Amino acid sequence: MRVFRHPDEYSASDRGAVVALGNFDGFHRGHQVVIGEAGRLARDMGVHLTVVVTEPHPVSFFAPHVPPFRLTPFRERAQLLEAFGVDQLLVLPFDKNLAGLSAQDFVNDILVDAIGAVHVCVGYDYRFGNGRGGGTDVLAWMGEMEGFGLSVIQPVTVGLEGYAGDVYSSTLVRKALQNGQARKAAALLGHWWSINGRVCEGDQRGRTIGFPTANLELGESLQPKLGVYAVRVTIENESKIYNGVANIGNRPTFDKNDVMLEVHLFDFDSDLYNKHVRVQLVAFLREEKKFDGLESLKSQIAQDSRVAKIVLAEPENDADRLEAPTLDLYLKLFPKPHVRAR
Repeated sequence: MRVFRHPDEYSASDRGAVVALGNFDGFHRGHQVVIGEAGRLARDMGVHLTVVVTEPHPVSFFAPHVPPFRLTPFRERAQLLEAFGVDQLLVLPFDKNLAGLSAQDFVNDILVDAIGAVHVCVGYDYRFGNGRGGGTDVLAWMGEMEGFGLSVIQPVTVGLEGYAGDVYSSTLVRKALQNGQARKAAALLGHWWSINGRVCEGDQRGRTIGFPTANLELGESLQPKLGVYAVRVTIENESKIYNGVANIGNRPTFDKNDVMLEVHLFDFDSDLYNKHVRVQLVAFLREEKKFDGLESLKSQIAQDSRVAKIVLAEPENDADRLEAPTLDLYLKLFPKPHVRAR
C-alpha cells in the first residue's frame, strides 16, 4: 500500500481510482462494507482502490482536550487497511486550511484534480467540507458534473445479542470496550481490538516477583474498562503469537495515578524494551484492585494467569476464529454487490 501525505504527491500514473471516503476509526464491519464495495468496483474497473482519511481525527482538532477516544490510531488503522487490500491511502492533514475548505473545493481539488476519481463510495451519513456542509447529495451533484460515479452504503445493522437492529458504528465498539466486553467489541469489529505501542521502561517490579511485564502507554487509544484481561501479543518483525495476561490501570497497590498497560507473556523470557508490540484484548477477567503487599499480588497474578490460559483456550477465543478482514474474504462472503449499496 502506498501512503500519500499530500494530494500534490500524486503523479499521472497514480491517478484514476475508486475512492472510499471516511475516518474508518476501528475499521468495523460497517466500514468494511464501504471499502469492500469500493474494492469490488476497483477490481471490475481495473483501477486503484484508494482510501482517503484525515489525521488527526477532526474531533481532536476541534476539541483537543477531550479524552483519548481513538479505536485505531494511525499506525493500526493503516495496517488494517493495508491487510484488507487497499492500494493507496491518502492521509490529509486536518488543519485550519482543510477545515475551511468548502465541499465543492474538496471535491474539485482532491477527488478530481489530484486523485482523478472515477467512482466514490461513502457511508450514508458521510459529511465533509467547511462546517460539514457537504454530504451525499453534494457528491451526487458534483459527480454528475465532473464525471465520477457514486455509491452510498445504507446503514448496516448488527445481529448480535444486545445490539440487534443497531447500526454498526465506532460508538458501539467504544461502549462495548468501556463495559469490558472485549469479545463483543471484536464481534462488532470483525477483528480483535488491540492496543499498539512501543514498550517503555517501567518500575521493573514484576521481574522481582517472577512475573516480568512489558509496559505500554495508551497514548491516543481509547481507555477500555480498567482491570485484568486475557490477551494475545505480537511483536514487530515476528510472526509468532504469544498468550498472556495484562492489567490496564493505575496500579493502586503502588499508589500510581497514570494509566498503564502492563502485560505478562507466558513462556517468554526475552527483553522487549523499546520494541513495538500489539496487544489484543480477548476477555475481561476482573476489575483492578489494591493489594496489601507483594505476596498477595504475586498470588493473584498467578491465579489470573491460570484463568487467562483457560479462557484463551476456549474455542470462541481462538486466534483464528476471527479471520483478518481482507477484500478477498469480503468478496467471497458477498459475491454479489451488497444489498445495501446503491
